[in-house]
Amino acid sequence: MVKIEFLGPINKDDMDLDIDNLSQLSEILKNDKEVSTWLETCAVAINDTLICSKDIKLSDGDKISLLPPVCGG
Repeated sequence: MVKIEFLGPINKDDMDLDIDNLSQLSEILKNDKEVSTWLETCAVAINDTLICSKDIKLSDGDKISLLPPVCGG
């Protein structure tokens, strides 16, 4: 089981999912109207480390964070 957290303006409660990789997560979130619009622009971190590939194997207890772009001033 891995924990998914949605940061910033995504405004969705954390989820716990039984998945093995980020490709599986992507397929699940594509069908979620609250999240699907953010998928193309979000950075992704696993256990607080930014990643660039969906092929990373997930382990039980991992934390996946979706980080949307933000503007500051």
